[in-house]
Amino acid sequence: MFFRRYASHTLTLLVAALLPLAARAVSPVAVLPAADPCVEFVARLPNVKSLLCNAAQLQPTEGRSVQGRTLYMRDVVAPEPKIRVLVVGAMHGDELSSASVALHWIQLAVQTPSNAHWRFIPALNPDGLMARPAKRVNANGVDLNRNFPTPNWKRDAKVYWEERTKKDPRRWPGPAPLSEPESKYLHDEMERFKPDLIVSIHAPYGMLDFDGPSVPPARLGRLYLDQIGIFPGSLGNFGGVHKGMPVVTIELNSAIRTPLDSEMRQMWLDLLRWMSERLRPEGAPAGPVPVKVKKAG
Repeated sequence: MFFRRYASHTLTLLVAALLPLAARAVSPVAVLPAADPCVEFVARLPNVKSLLCNAAQLQPTEGRSVQGRTLYMRDVVAPEPKIRVLVVGAMHGDELSSASVALHWIQLAVQTPSNAHWRFIPALNPDGLMARPAKRVNANGVDLNRNFPTPNWKRDAKVYWEERTKKDPRRWPGPAPLSEPESKYLHDEMERFKPDLIVSIHAPYGMLDFDGPSVPPARLGRLYLDQIGIFPGSLGNFGGVHKGMPVVTIELNSAIRTPLDSEMRQMWLDLLRWMSERLRPEGAPAGPVPVKVKKAG
């Protein structure tokens, strides 16, 4: 009787000890989203203070990263919007300055009159952004800017990655187009929002790129146009070439430092000037477009 009780007690303890290990072995990594995104952003991003981030009034969406982090956005809508502009930062998590500039631009969008409905997604890849060290790829090791469903993706993306990048792990396009929740969220947001312009902020090549219809901007601040071509699965290829949505890709000079505040403002003003001169959306004036936000409870 003693040995049966002892064996039963030992088995119970062993099962209790192994259950957490088994759960970790079969369950994906789950990270609870921060109650306040500014806590992480202020601690991580260059030139971002609590006052700036809190003023951005970021709203949670239904989008989630691989590790379960919430994707945040902010709408700034003109009284009579005629165009829709989608601004995306930190598609690559190690380009910290891109998220910072997006947050600074939210403030400028609020302060500067325009005819636009702006939709900002400051950090599309929060898992890569918050990693230590920060990573270009998401938590699955996928380059989100190679994961969009461009024509012939299955053929071209694999060949480009293997032959042109020599299987660079920082540029892996993933197992399939839109295999990642972050790229899938942005793809679906493009379908919902139907932007007349996409501005994708990157670093650190110090230039502008442009894909799609319309005449590209010659410069934004100190960044000059230098079109470098298209890549299989890139946002510029998918949005600008395939979908006909002009995509301005901003390559900041540094991934870890923002431009001066005055320079970020000049880039913003140059963007507004180009939009007023060259961007001619078709159809009726655009009204505000609702966004899917995180449900309470």
